[in-house]
Amino acid sequence: MAPARSWAVRLLGAACALAIASPAEANPPDTYGFGSRETAMGNAASADTHGYAANYYNPAAIVRSRALDFGIGYFRAEHSLAIDDKDTGVDPVKGLNAGLVVPGRVFSLPVAFGVALHLPDDRLSRVRALKQEQPRWELYDNRNQRLYLAANIAIEPFPWLQIGGGLSFMSSTRGRLDITGSANVFSPDDSLLRHEVDADLTAIRYPQAGVRVVLTDEVALAAVYRGEFQLGLDLSAHLQGDISGLTTALYELETSSVNNFLPEQVVVGGSWLLTKTLRASFDATWIDWSAYVTPVAQLDVVLDIPPPGGGWPASITPPETPAPTKIVPLRMHDRIVPHVGLEWRAIGTRKLEGFVRGGYEMQKSPIEAQTGLTNYVDRDRHTFSLGLGGTMRGLARELPAAISLDVHVALSELFSETTVKTSAGDFVGDYRAGGHIVNAGATLSVAFDASPEGAPR
Repeated sequence: MAPARSWAVRLLGAACALAIASPAEANPPDTYGFGSRETAMGNAASADTHGYAANYYNPAAIVRSRALDFGIGYFRAEHSLAIDDKDTGVDPVKGLNAGLVVPGRVFSLPVAFGVALHLPDDRLSRVRALKQEQPRWELYDNRNQRLYLAANIAIEPFPWLQIGGGLSFMSSTRGRLDITGSANVFSPDDSLLRHEVDADLTAIRYPQAGVRVVLTDEVALAAVYRGEFQLGLDLSAHLQGDISGLTTALYELETSSVNNFLPEQVVVGGSWLLTKTLRASFDATWIDWSAYVTPVAQLDVVLDIPPPGGGWPASITPPETPAPTKIVPLRMHDRIVPHVGLEWRAIGTRKLEGFVRGGYEMQKSPIEAQTGLTNYVDRDRHTFSLGLGGTMRGLARELPAAISLDVHVALSELFSETTVKTSAGDFVGDYRAGGHIVNAGATLSVAFDASPEGAPR
Protein backbone atom coordinates (compact mmCIF):
# COMPACT_ATOMS: atom_id res chain seq x y z
CA MET A 1 0.00 0.00 0.00
CA ALA A 2 1.38 3.42 -0.85
CA PRO A 3 0.49 6.97 0.27
CA ALA A 4 -0.64 9.51 -2.29
CA ARG A 5 -1.00 13.26 -2.38
CA SER A 6 -4.44 13.25 -3.93
CA TRP A 7 -6.54 11.16 -6.26
CA ALA A 8 -7.07 14.08 -8.62
CA VAL A 9 -3.35 14.76 -8.91
CA ARG A 10 -2.71 11.09 -9.72
CA LEU A 11 -5.39 11.08 -12.41
CA LEU A 12 -4.01 14.15 -14.11
CA GLY A 13 -0.43 12.98 -13.65
CA ALA A 14 -1.15 9.67 -15.36
CA ALA A 15 -2.86 11.47 -18.22
CA CYS A 16 0.06 13.85 -18.72
CA ALA A 17 2.64 11.07 -18.48
CA LEU A 18 0.99 8.87 -21.07
CA ALA A 19 -0.65 11.33 -23.48
CA ILE A 20 2.58 12.62 -24.96
CA ALA A 21 4.83 12.05 -27.92
CA SER A 22 7.59 9.51 -28.02
CA PRO A 23 10.67 10.22 -30.18
CA ALA A 24 10.91 7.78 -33.09
CA GLU A 25 14.20 7.13 -34.78
CA ALA A 26 16.29 4.41 -36.35
CA ASN A 27 18.88 2.03 -34.88
CA PRO A 28 22.50 3.00 -34.02
CA PRO A 29 24.32 1.43 -37.04
CA ASP A 30 22.36 3.67 -39.43
CA THR A 31 23.93 6.80 -37.98
CA TYR A 32 27.15 5.72 -36.27
CA GLY A 33 28.29 2.77 -38.36
CA PHE A 34 29.09 -0.83 -37.49
CA GLY A 35 32.75 -1.76 -37.24
CA SER A 36 35.73 0.60 -37.28
CA ARG A 37 36.96 -0.22 -40.79
CA GLU A 38 33.66 0.54 -42.48
CA THR A 39 32.95 3.57 -40.29
CA ALA A 40 36.36 5.05 -41.13
CA MET A 41 35.50 4.73 -44.84
CA GLY A 42 32.35 6.84 -44.53
CA ASN A 43 30.14 3.72 -44.36
CA ALA A 44 30.71 3.23 -48.10
CA ALA A 45 30.90 -0.52 -47.68
CA SER A 46 28.15 -2.44 -49.48
CA ALA A 47 30.56 -3.75 -52.16
CA ASP A 48 33.68 -3.92 -50.00
CA THR A 49 32.65 -5.15 -46.54
CA HIS A 50 33.56 -8.57 -45.15
CA GLY A 51 33.58 -10.38 -41.84
CA TYR A 52 30.99 -9.76 -39.13
CA ALA A 53 30.35 -6.14 -40.21
CA ALA A 54 28.87 -7.49 -43.46
CA ASN A 55 25.84 -8.64 -41.45
CA TYR A 56 24.77 -5.01 -41.45
CA TYR A 57 26.28 -3.50 -44.60
CA ASN A 58 25.57 -6.35 -47.04
CA PRO A 59 24.56 -9.85 -45.86
CA ALA A 60 25.71 -11.34 -49.18
CA ALA A 61 29.31 -10.46 -48.32
CA ILE A 62 29.52 -12.74 -45.28
CA VAL A 63 30.24 -15.62 -47.69
CA ARG A 64 33.55 -13.91 -48.53
CA SER A 65 34.90 -15.41 -45.31
CA ARG A 66 36.54 -18.78 -46.00
CA ALA A 67 36.88 -19.85 -42.36
CA LEU A 68 35.62 -18.83 -38.94
CA ASP A 69 35.68 -15.05 -38.63
CA PHE A 70 34.67 -13.12 -35.51
CA GLY A 71 35.21 -9.73 -33.97
CA ILE A 72 34.31 -7.38 -31.16
CA GLY A 73 34.50 -3.62 -30.91
CA TYR A 74 33.48 -0.65 -28.84
CA PHE A 75 32.51 2.86 -29.85
CA ARG A 76 31.28 6.02 -28.19
CA ALA A 77 29.55 8.94 -29.90
CA GLU A 78 29.36 12.20 -27.96
CA HIS A 79 26.69 14.73 -28.94
CA SER A 80 27.13 18.49 -28.62
CA LEU A 81 23.75 19.54 -29.99
CA ALA A 82 22.42 22.91 -28.89
CA ILE A 83 19.29 25.02 -29.22
CA ASP A 84 19.84 28.74 -28.69
CA ASP A 85 23.40 27.98 -27.52
CA LYS A 86 22.13 25.69 -24.74
CA ASP A 87 23.18 22.05 -24.83
CA THR A 88 20.11 19.83 -25.13
CA GLY A 89 21.59 16.94 -23.19
CA VAL A 90 21.35 14.27 -25.89
CA ASP A 91 22.84 11.16 -24.32
CA PRO A 92 26.04 9.66 -25.74
CA VAL A 93 25.73 6.56 -27.89
CA LYS A 94 28.08 3.88 -26.59
CA GLY A 95 28.31 0.13 -26.51
CA LEU A 96 29.70 -3.07 -27.93
CA ASN A 97 29.53 -4.20 -31.54
CA ALA A 98 30.21 -7.89 -32.04
CA GLY A 99 29.53 -10.76 -34.40
CA LEU A 100 30.80 -13.80 -36.18
CA VAL A 101 30.69 -15.59 -39.52
CA VAL A 102 30.69 -19.37 -39.84
CA PRO A 103 31.35 -20.53 -43.43
CA GLY A 104 30.82 -23.96 -44.94
CA ARG A 105 29.75 -25.77 -48.09
CA VAL A 106 26.49 -27.22 -49.37
CA PHE A 107 26.84 -29.44 -52.46
CA SER A 108 30.27 -27.89 -53.03
CA LEU A 109 28.83 -24.35 -53.00
CA PRO A 110 30.30 -21.88 -50.47
CA VAL A 111 27.74 -20.81 -47.86
CA ALA A 112 28.02 -18.83 -44.63
CA PHE A 113 25.95 -18.03 -41.57
CA GLY A 114 26.49 -14.80 -39.68
CA VAL A 115 25.19 -12.91 -36.66
CA ALA A 116 25.82 -9.36 -35.47
CA LEU A 117 24.96 -7.56 -32.26
CA HIS A 118 24.99 -4.00 -30.95
CA LEU A 119 24.70 -3.96 -27.16
CA PRO A 120 24.39 -0.59 -25.35
CA ASP A 121 26.46 -0.63 -22.19
CA ASP A 122 24.00 1.09 -19.86
CA ARG A 123 20.51 -0.16 -20.76
CA LEU A 124 18.89 -2.45 -23.33
CA SER A 125 16.04 -0.11 -24.18
CA ARG A 126 14.84 3.34 -23.24
CA VAL A 127 11.47 5.05 -23.63
CA ARG A 128 11.61 8.83 -23.52
CA ALA A 129 8.45 10.79 -24.27
CA LEU A 130 8.11 14.48 -25.12
CA LYS A 131 5.25 16.71 -26.18
CA GLN A 132 5.17 17.53 -29.88
CA GLU A 133 5.56 21.24 -29.05
CA GLN A 134 8.83 20.72 -27.16
CA PRO A 135 11.96 21.13 -29.28
CA ARG A 136 13.95 17.90 -29.54
CA TRP A 137 16.57 16.43 -31.88
CA GLU A 138 14.18 14.02 -33.52
CA LEU A 139 16.72 11.77 -35.24
CA TYR A 140 19.21 11.53 -32.37
CA ASP A 141 17.53 11.92 -28.99
CA ASN A 142 16.25 8.38 -28.35
CA ARG A 143 17.98 6.13 -30.87
CA ASN A 144 21.04 5.33 -28.76
CA GLN A 145 19.22 3.07 -26.31
CA ARG A 146 18.52 0.20 -28.69
CA LEU A 147 19.57 -3.43 -28.80
CA TYR A 148 20.30 -4.46 -32.40
CA LEU A 149 20.57 -8.09 -33.52
CA ALA A 150 20.87 -9.50 -37.06
CA ALA A 151 21.13 -13.06 -38.39
CA ASN A 152 21.92 -13.84 -42.03
CA ILE A 153 22.79 -16.62 -44.45
CA ALA A 154 24.60 -16.23 -47.77
CA ILE A 155 25.60 -18.39 -50.72
CA GLU A 156 28.05 -18.07 -53.62
CA PRO A 157 26.50 -19.90 -56.61
CA PHE A 158 29.24 -18.61 -58.92
CA PRO A 159 32.69 -17.19 -58.19
CA TRP A 160 31.45 -13.78 -59.30
CA LEU A 161 28.09 -13.76 -57.51
CA GLN A 162 27.21 -13.64 -53.81
CA ILE A 163 23.65 -13.54 -52.49
CA GLY A 164 22.47 -13.28 -48.89
CA GLY A 165 19.72 -12.17 -46.57
CA GLY A 166 18.20 -12.56 -43.18
CA LEU A 167 16.37 -10.81 -40.36
CA SER A 168 17.13 -8.04 -37.94
CA PHE A 169 15.47 -7.89 -34.57
CA MET A 170 14.32 -5.04 -32.35
CA SER A 171 11.81 -4.91 -29.48
CA SER A 172 8.58 -2.98 -28.89
CA THR A 173 7.23 -1.99 -25.48
CA ARG A 174 3.91 -2.81 -23.85
CA GLY A 175 3.02 -1.69 -20.34
CA ARG A 176 0.13 -1.45 -17.91
CA LEU A 177 -0.41 0.54 -14.71
CA ASP A 178 -3.12 -0.41 -12.18
CA ILE A 179 -3.96 1.69 -9.11
CA THR A 180 -6.71 0.68 -6.71
CA GLY A 181 -7.63 1.64 -3.15
CA SER A 182 -8.95 4.72 -1.40
CA ALA A 183 -7.88 8.35 -1.67
CA ASN A 184 -8.43 10.86 1.14
CA VAL A 185 -8.68 14.31 -0.44
CA PHE A 186 -8.90 16.00 2.97
CA SER A 187 -5.77 14.29 4.35
CA PRO A 188 -3.75 13.01 1.36
CA ASP A 189 -1.13 11.31 3.55
CA ASP A 190 -3.82 8.95 4.81
CA SER A 191 -4.59 7.68 1.31
CA LEU A 192 -4.10 3.96 0.77
CA LEU A 193 -3.39 2.99 -2.82
CA ARG A 194 -2.02 -0.17 -4.38
CA HIS A 195 0.15 0.11 -7.49
CA GLU A 196 0.76 -2.66 -10.01
CA VAL A 197 3.04 -2.13 -13.01
CA ASP A 198 3.52 -4.66 -15.79
CA ALA A 199 5.71 -4.16 -18.86
CA ASP A 200 7.28 -6.37 -21.50
CA LEU A 201 9.36 -6.15 -24.67
CA THR A 202 8.00 -7.83 -27.80
CA ALA A 203 10.33 -8.82 -30.64
CA ILE A 204 9.96 -7.01 -33.97
CA ARG A 205 11.58 -8.51 -37.08
CA TYR A 206 12.34 -6.90 -40.43
CA PRO A 207 14.06 -8.36 -43.50
CA GLN A 208 17.29 -7.44 -45.19
CA ALA A 209 18.93 -8.83 -48.30
CA GLY A 210 21.91 -8.14 -50.50
CA VAL A 211 23.77 -9.13 -53.62
CA ARG A 212 27.41 -8.59 -54.60
CA VAL A 213 28.76 -8.99 -58.14
CA VAL A 214 32.48 -9.26 -58.86
CA LEU A 215 33.04 -7.78 -62.32
CA THR A 216 36.85 -8.06 -62.31
CA ASP A 217 39.60 -8.54 -59.77
CA GLU A 218 39.49 -4.77 -59.26
CA VAL A 219 35.79 -3.88 -59.49
CA ALA A 220 32.74 -5.10 -57.57
CA LEU A 221 29.15 -3.84 -57.42
CA ALA A 222 26.48 -4.37 -54.76
CA ALA A 223 22.84 -3.74 -53.89
CA VAL A 224 21.22 -4.02 -50.45
CA TYR A 225 17.65 -3.83 -49.20
CA ARG A 226 16.58 -3.12 -45.61
CA GLY A 227 12.94 -3.37 -44.65
CA GLU A 228 10.87 -0.95 -42.62
CA PHE A 229 10.06 -1.53 -38.98
CA GLN A 230 8.03 0.25 -36.33
CA LEU A 231 8.57 -0.22 -32.61
CA GLY A 232 5.28 0.28 -30.81
CA LEU A 233 4.82 1.84 -27.40
CA ASP A 234 1.45 0.71 -26.01
CA LEU A 235 0.52 1.78 -22.50
CA SER A 236 -2.66 1.41 -20.50
CA ALA A 237 -3.77 2.62 -17.08
CA HIS A 238 -6.62 1.54 -14.82
CA LEU A 239 -7.41 3.57 -11.70
CA GLN A 240 -10.37 2.69 -9.52
CA GLY A 241 -11.28 3.34 -5.92
CA ASP A 242 -13.04 5.30 -3.22
CA ILE A 243 -12.60 9.06 -2.69
CA SER A 244 -12.93 9.96 1.02
CA GLY A 245 -16.18 8.02 1.27
CA LEU A 246 -17.87 10.64 -0.94
CA THR A 247 -17.96 8.73 -4.23
CA THR A 248 -16.07 6.25 -6.36
CA ALA A 249 -13.83 7.01 -9.31
CA LEU A 250 -12.99 5.11 -12.47
CA TYR A 251 -10.25 6.18 -14.88
CA GLU A 252 -9.12 4.09 -17.86
CA LEU A 253 -6.57 5.13 -20.42
CA GLU A 254 -5.22 3.48 -23.55
CA THR A 255 -2.40 5.07 -25.49
CA SER A 256 -0.55 3.83 -28.55
CA SER A 257 2.42 5.39 -30.31
CA VAL A 258 5.52 4.54 -32.33
CA ASN A 259 8.64 4.71 -30.20
CA ASN A 260 11.13 3.84 -32.92
CA PHE A 261 10.87 3.83 -36.71
CA LEU A 262 13.30 2.62 -39.34
CA PRO A 263 12.36 3.62 -42.89
CA GLU A 264 12.77 1.28 -45.83
CA GLN A 265 16.21 1.60 -47.44
CA VAL A 266 17.84 0.61 -50.73
CA VAL A 267 21.62 0.83 -51.16
CA VAL A 268 23.62 0.60 -54.37
CA GLY A 269 27.39 0.76 -54.31
CA GLY A 270 30.68 -0.14 -55.87
CA SER A 271 34.30 -0.80 -55.00
CA TRP A 272 37.29 -0.15 -57.26
CA LEU A 273 40.90 -1.11 -56.64
CA LEU A 274 42.50 1.94 -58.29
CA THR A 275 46.08 0.68 -57.78
CA LYS A 276 47.63 -2.28 -55.99
CA THR A 277 47.53 -0.27 -52.75
CA LEU A 278 44.58 2.14 -53.09
CA ARG A 279 40.89 1.21 -53.03
CA ALA A 280 37.90 3.53 -53.48
CA SER A 281 34.29 2.76 -52.63
CA PHE A 282 30.97 4.51 -53.08
CA ASP A 283 27.44 3.96 -51.75
CA ALA A 284 24.16 5.76 -52.42
CA THR A 285 21.39 5.02 -49.90
CA TRP A 286 17.76 5.82 -50.67
CA ILE A 287 15.73 6.30 -47.48
CA ASP A 288 11.93 6.28 -47.51
CA TRP A 289 11.48 9.05 -44.94
CA SER A 290 8.09 10.02 -46.40
CA ALA A 291 6.60 6.92 -44.71
CA TYR A 292 7.65 8.22 -41.29
CA VAL A 293 5.01 7.80 -38.60
CA THR A 294 4.26 10.87 -36.45
CA PRO A 295 5.54 9.96 -32.96
CA VAL A 296 2.56 11.22 -30.98
CA ALA A 297 0.38 9.01 -28.79
CA GLN A 298 -3.17 8.13 -29.82
CA LEU A 299 -5.19 8.57 -26.62
CA ASP A 300 -8.47 6.97 -25.52
CA VAL A 301 -9.74 8.03 -22.06
CA VAL A 302 -12.70 7.03 -19.89
CA LEU A 303 -13.27 9.14 -16.73
CA ASP A 304 -16.24 8.51 -14.47
CA ILE A 305 -16.42 10.37 -11.13
CA PRO A 306 -20.09 10.73 -10.15
CA PRO A 307 -20.72 13.64 -7.73
CA PRO A 308 -21.70 12.72 -4.15
CA GLY A 309 -25.32 13.06 -3.04
CA GLY A 310 -24.83 16.50 -1.51
CA GLY A 311 -22.53 17.75 -4.23
CA TRP A 312 -18.81 18.38 -4.10
CA PRO A 313 -17.35 20.34 -1.16
CA ALA A 314 -16.32 23.87 -2.12
CA SER A 315 -12.63 22.98 -1.62
CA ILE A 316 -12.70 20.14 -4.17
CA THR A 317 -12.76 20.51 -7.94
CA PRO A 318 -13.03 17.14 -9.66
CA PRO A 319 -10.81 16.57 -12.72
CA GLU A 320 -12.30 16.65 -16.19
CA THR A 321 -11.72 14.20 -19.01
CA PRO A 322 -8.52 15.27 -20.82
CA ALA A 323 -9.10 16.70 -24.26
CA PRO A 324 -7.89 14.46 -27.12
CA THR A 325 -4.38 15.19 -28.34
CA LYS A 326 -4.43 17.10 -31.61
CA ILE A 327 -1.76 15.45 -33.70
CA VAL A 328 0.03 17.65 -36.20
CA PRO A 329 1.45 15.50 -39.02
CA LEU A 330 5.24 15.39 -39.31
CA ARG A 331 6.09 15.75 -42.98
CA MET A 332 9.36 14.26 -44.18
CA HIS A 333 10.95 13.81 -47.58
CA ASP A 334 12.77 10.84 -49.09
CA ARG A 335 16.51 11.32 -49.29
CA ILE A 336 19.50 9.84 -51.14
CA VAL A 337 22.57 9.79 -48.91
CA PRO A 338 25.98 9.55 -50.67
CA HIS A 339 28.96 7.84 -49.00
CA VAL A 340 32.54 7.78 -50.30
CA GLY A 341 35.58 6.04 -48.84
CA LEU A 342 39.27 5.42 -49.51
CA GLU A 343 41.61 2.75 -48.16
CA TRP A 344 45.37 2.93 -48.69
CA ARG A 345 47.51 -0.10 -47.87
CA ALA A 346 50.59 1.65 -46.52
CA ILE A 347 52.34 -1.55 -45.44
CA GLY A 348 52.03 -4.80 -47.34
CA THR A 349 54.02 -7.89 -46.45
CA ARG A 350 53.05 -11.53 -46.06
CA LYS A 351 52.82 -11.21 -42.27
CA LEU A 352 51.88 -7.57 -41.76
CA GLU A 353 49.55 -5.10 -43.45
CA GLY A 354 48.87 -1.52 -42.43
CA PHE A 355 46.01 0.68 -43.67
CA VAL A 356 45.07 4.34 -43.69
CA ARG A 357 41.39 5.10 -44.31
CA GLY A 358 39.15 8.09 -44.85
CA GLY A 359 35.56 8.81 -45.78
CA TYR A 360 32.75 11.31 -46.14
CA GLU A 361 28.96 11.16 -46.11
CA MET A 362 26.29 13.82 -46.39
CA GLN A 363 22.69 13.51 -45.23
CA LYS A 364 20.32 16.31 -46.07
CA SER A 365 17.69 16.66 -43.35
CA PRO A 366 14.41 14.98 -44.33
CA ILE A 367 12.31 17.08 -41.92
CA GLU A 368 10.34 20.04 -43.25
CA ALA A 369 10.94 23.46 -41.72
CA GLN A 370 9.23 23.56 -38.32
CA THR A 371 7.40 26.86 -38.70
CA GLY A 372 4.21 25.80 -36.90
CA LEU A 373 3.24 24.09 -33.64
CA THR A 374 5.72 21.18 -33.75
CA ASN A 375 9.47 21.38 -33.08
CA TYR A 376 11.16 18.26 -34.48
CA VAL A 377 14.66 19.66 -34.78
CA ASP A 378 17.17 18.45 -37.37
CA ARG A 379 19.91 19.89 -39.58
CA ASP A 380 21.88 18.72 -42.63
CA ARG A 381 24.71 16.45 -41.44
CA HIS A 382 28.20 16.29 -42.95
CA THR A 383 30.39 13.49 -41.59
CA PHE A 384 34.16 13.24 -42.07
CA SER A 385 35.93 10.09 -40.90
CA LEU A 386 39.47 8.78 -40.53
CA GLY A 387 40.92 5.47 -39.40
CA LEU A 388 43.95 3.23 -39.11
CA GLY A 389 44.16 -0.54 -39.31
CA GLY A 390 46.68 -3.31 -39.00
CA THR A 391 46.54 -7.03 -39.78
CA MET A 392 49.09 -9.57 -38.54
CA ARG A 393 49.38 -13.14 -39.82
CA GLY A 394 51.32 -16.18 -38.71
CA LEU A 395 52.01 -15.04 -35.17
CA ALA A 396 52.27 -18.66 -34.08
CA ARG A 397 52.07 -22.06 -35.71
CA GLU A 398 49.22 -22.92 -33.36
CA LEU A 399 47.26 -19.84 -34.45
CA PRO A 400 46.69 -19.94 -38.24
CA ALA A 401 44.73 -16.70 -38.25
CA ALA A 402 44.82 -13.08 -39.25
CA ILE A 403 44.41 -10.74 -36.27
CA SER A 404 43.25 -7.23 -37.15
CA LEU A 405 42.97 -4.10 -35.05
CA ASP A 406 41.12 -1.13 -36.53
CA VAL A 407 40.40 2.28 -35.02
CA HIS A 408 38.25 5.14 -36.24
CA VAL A 409 37.15 8.67 -35.45
CA ALA A 410 34.32 10.50 -37.19
CA LEU A 411 33.16 14.10 -36.87
CA SER A 412 29.60 15.00 -37.87
CA GLU A 413 28.84 18.70 -38.30
CA LEU A 414 25.25 19.95 -38.13
CA PHE A 415 25.63 23.57 -39.15
CA SER A 416 23.58 26.06 -37.15
CA GLU A 417 20.44 27.49 -38.71
CA THR A 418 17.53 29.51 -37.34
CA THR A 419 13.98 28.14 -37.32
CA VAL A 420 11.57 31.00 -37.89
CA LYS A 421 7.98 30.54 -36.71
CA THR A 422 5.04 31.71 -38.78
CA SER A 423 3.18 33.08 -35.75
CA ALA A 424 4.75 35.84 -33.67
CA GLY A 425 2.81 34.47 -30.69
CA ASP A 426 4.23 30.94 -30.96
CA PHE A 427 4.75 29.44 -27.49
CA VAL A 428 8.36 28.42 -28.27
CA GLY A 429 9.26 31.15 -30.74
CA ASP A 430 12.20 31.33 -33.13
CA TYR A 431 15.31 29.36 -32.19
CA ARG A 432 18.75 28.59 -33.55
CA ALA A 433 19.98 24.98 -33.54
CA GLY A 434 23.15 23.16 -34.53
CA GLY A 435 26.13 21.28 -33.19
CA HIS A 436 28.39 18.33 -33.80
CA ILE A 437 28.86 14.65 -32.96
CA VAL A 438 32.21 12.97 -32.31
CA ASN A 439 32.31 9.20 -32.79
CA ALA A 440 35.40 7.13 -31.92
CA GLY A 441 35.99 3.44 -31.47
CA ALA A 442 38.09 0.34 -32.10
CA THR A 443 37.51 -3.19 -33.40
CA LEU A 444 39.50 -6.38 -32.84
CA SER A 445 38.81 -9.24 -35.25
CA VAL A 446 40.21 -12.70 -35.85
CA ALA A 447 39.90 -14.46 -39.22
CA PHE A 448 41.18 -18.02 -39.40
CA ASP A 449 42.80 -19.35 -42.58
CA ALA A 450 45.08 -16.36 -42.71
CA SER A 451 46.92 -17.29 -45.90
CA PRO A 452 46.71 -14.82 -48.81
CA GLU A 453 44.62 -17.36 -50.68
CA GLY A 454 42.12 -17.24 -47.82
CA ALA A 455 41.69 -13.49 -47.91
CA PRO A 456 38.24 -12.14 -48.84
CA ARG A 457 37.60 -11.66 -52.53
